Amino acid sequence: MITHLNSLRRFTLIVLLAGSLTATVLGQSLAVAPANSLSSAERELSESVRTETIREIVKALSADDMQGRGTAQPGGDKAAQFIADKFAKLGLKPLGDKGSYFQSIRFRELQFLADTSLKIGSENLKLGQDFFITPPYSGDKNVKGDLVFVAYGVSTPFLKRNDVQNLDLRGKVAVVLEGPPPEVKKDSWKQAHAQSIVLRGLIARGVAGIILLNTGPQEHTFSELADYLTRRQVELADEDEFPDFLPPFLTVREGTAEKLFQAAGLTKQDAIAKAAVESFTPIMLQQQLSITIRLKKSKGTSSNIVGVLEGTDPLLKSEALVYSAHYDAYGLSADNRIYHGAADNALGVGQMIAIAEVLRKAKLRRSVIFMALTGEEYGGYGSTYWVKNPTWKIKQVAADLNLDGMGTEVYGPVKVVVGYGAEHSSLGSTLNDVAVANGLKVIPDPMPDEKSFYRSDHYFFVKRGIPGIMLLGAPEGDTSVWIERLKQWEKADYHQPTDVIRPDWNWDGPSTIARVALVMGLRISNDDTMPSWLPNSIFNRERGTDKPAPPEP
Repeated sequence: MITHLNSLRRFTLIVLLAGSLTATVLGQSLAVAPANSLSSAERELSESVRTETIREIVKALSADDMQGRGTAQPGGDKAAQFIADKFAKLGLKPLGDKGSYFQSIRFRELQFLADTSLKIGSENLKLGQDFFITPPYSGDKNVKGDLVFVAYGVSTPFLKRNDVQNLDLRGKVAVVLEGPPPEVKKDSWKQAHAQSIVLRGLIARGVAGIILLNTGPQEHTFSELADYLTRRQVELADEDEFPDFLPPFLTVREGTAEKLFQAAGLTKQDAIAKAAVESFTPIMLQQQLSITIRLKKSKGTSSNIVGVLEGTDPLLKSEALVYSAHYDAYGLSADNRIYHGAADNALGVGQMIAIAEVLRKAKLRRSVIFMALTGEEYGGYGSTYWVKNPTWKIKQVAADLNLDGMGTEVYGPVKVVVGYGAEHSSLGSTLNDVAVANGLKVIPDPMPDEKSFYRSDHYFFVKRGIPGIMLLGAPEGDTSVWIERLKQWEKADYHQPTDVIRPDWNWDGPSTIARVALVMGLRISNDDTMPSWLPNSIFNRERGTDKPAPPEP
């Protein structure tokens, strides 16, 4: 999962179309059951979901020989072939390039080389331990300049202060406090995108580099951020590269931040105190900073794996429901650590294949697409690419049911379900009906500050006008108990080599989520109409639209 979601709302149940709608499953023709109960055919199919399939897929994909399933790495290619072989054995028709299961995507890779270094005064510092470089990366750099403290870097007409007054910043390295200044409210600063304005202003003044210093509690520690931002980076090959004139943006460890001020006889706290005064004037820090940036750039390919079960209805088979799950993890690091990605997201792929294993026995009115996506961890690149280069008519994609998460379904038998995105479309009432029929409770997003709705592949379908939802399951009981377990997992194992299968995993939980997704898919595939947006949703738009999505909160 790749950031926040408003609380889920309860929806009025949609009244199913009356009449002669039937589902022919496993050779049986059976009238549709009431919305909040399972028909005998639905029950028979959901009971056919094999826990063994999920376990086997997760074990295979998270094994060492898959090398972390890295995007545009050999391990990712091996995982893609493994999934394509499973699709073929299940009888899915290829829906990739040139009659294959593979939709190839070109990527470029960036990796910091060992000779990337930083020197403050006469002291040499180490990448990842003492500092890291923040995106955007514009290429190799050799920067040397005098350090100058510019407080919050503010220079705007509507504030009384001007932190860079009468200062020639050309060729200098600006040390900037993360805003806002004390006299500005945080909400106003954020809404005005003031931090970006400050940085753009410093660039326009010709700074050679920028060091941004924290002034309060942070959501992520220096070590956590350094771990992510010193890893191999991947982006789409046809994305515009950042212009070479951009200066490097640096973040330094707290102890290293103190070294910036020592030669001027200051501490960081002294500097913050001086910056609090509206009459602040820039302070030369009496030493130089030198940074050498060396990037290894290369190109490669990775693939979405796409297969389809064709529908049986002469009219509706041209429409398709999508099941999606990303198969990539962070791959193999430069020092040969394997990011196994068992919970995130071998589990989702296992659930999706277990669903395909069952649905191939059903006769569905609509077609059903199964999509194992690449590049999700770097920003949803696989789903972004597919919705822009669809292998099915985009206006005839009914919905996306996305299987991704952080493994909470293995904490015990699943008794509660979260549907990220449920408040935006009729998929919310479908989830509620299926959950009730399975004796499950739908709960609001328990951690809305994490904005999980915006952090996985379903969101890129939503942005193109296609209703989408992501499912998360958890055990019954006090929500705070499993939330605490999740937070501990996020701290220790999320996107780390230690995301592996654990002996205490309860495999019934993933099977329950697969069954919920299966029955939702059955109902979507056999309904007379495709899922619809709720009138008050900010995403209410025509399928396949290119209109920009609403800004993320």
